[in-house]
Amino acid sequence: MMKIDAVITWVDGNDTEHRRKRAEYGSDSLFKIKDIASSTRYASVGEIFWCVASLNRFAPWIHKIYIVTDNQDPGLDEFIKSRFPDSCIPMEIVDHKVIFRGYEDYLPTFNSISLETMTWRIPGLSDHFIEFNDDLILTAPVQPQDFFTQDGKVICYARKSSMHLTRLTRLFKPVKFGIKPVTTKGSHMNGARLAGSRFWFLRLAHCQKALRRDFYQEYFSEHPEELVRNISHRFRSAEQFTPQELQYITLYDRRECELRSPRKDFFYFIPKSKRGYFEGKMKKLEHFSGKFACFNNVDLATAEQLKRLISWIERLLGVSFD
Repeated sequence: MMKIDAVITWVDGNDTEHRRKRAEYGSDSLFKIKDIASSTRYASVGEIFWCVASLNRFAPWIHKIYIVTDNQDPGLDEFIKSRFPDSCIPMEIVDHKVIFRGYEDYLPTFNSISLETMTWRIPGLSDHFIEFNDDLILTAPVQPQDFFTQDGKVICYARKSSMHLTRLTRLFKPVKFGIKPVTTKGSHMNGARLAGSRFWFLRLAHCQKALRRDFYQEYFSEHPEELVRNISHRFRSAEQFTPQELQYITLYDRRECELRSPRKDFFYFIPKSKRGYFEGKMKKLEHFSGKFACFNNVDLATAEQLKRLISWIERLLGVSFD
């Protein structure tokens, strides 16, 4: 049976020391840009508990869970042991210093892309692993075949998109405070170009990513300058590439990656002030029968909205977060 680990990147941005470091290395202009360094990128309202509980509920076959942090501990042990006493998945906290060993000059980092460029360096990590942000959860039972084929191909939830058309739309993105706009599509396209794709890239769903450690090990051994280039930005930059995009397109060209549409299996939620938006999303969520969900920037939800959302997650997972 294929051994598959889960890797979750997490930070508590409310931590005093973390805020101090952000203030030391950042700037007022960066902190005003939501996609780069605004406080909501680092806020934590307990999402890591939702994520890990969902893995224990719906993917008990996971070999081990690694939580990548910046000298922090979410305090999950007792919670998981009490909720899943007979089947809790082993967990290990991995500090940024561990995955950046030999590259400590680029720490501290406040950049998810930089971290995802280095997670494959976790000691003992299995060759096949699934990468999560802490705002991602499973919403139904899943099997290894939802992430890897029996012959080891990675399964990528995405759709192809035109590079030329996307470039045109990006021309209208305004420059803020003299800083190039940082977008997910932009970093995806950078990764696609690095993989040799000229006309299309993959619009990766904001869900978990099935990945191969050996790919990163081989690629960055042959191209160490690309690793350094990607981790040299302490905050997100328009110059960076999405490492998962690089892996998926390269493996797709080798016929070692299978594309699947995320449309039916993926639910995305982000708080918006638009009238009726939250009610509409909750109605869809009540009838959602897919396997993956992302609850993005939920720190921006009202207290009542967050309470309702947590209540739904508790019913889904059959646990209490009190």
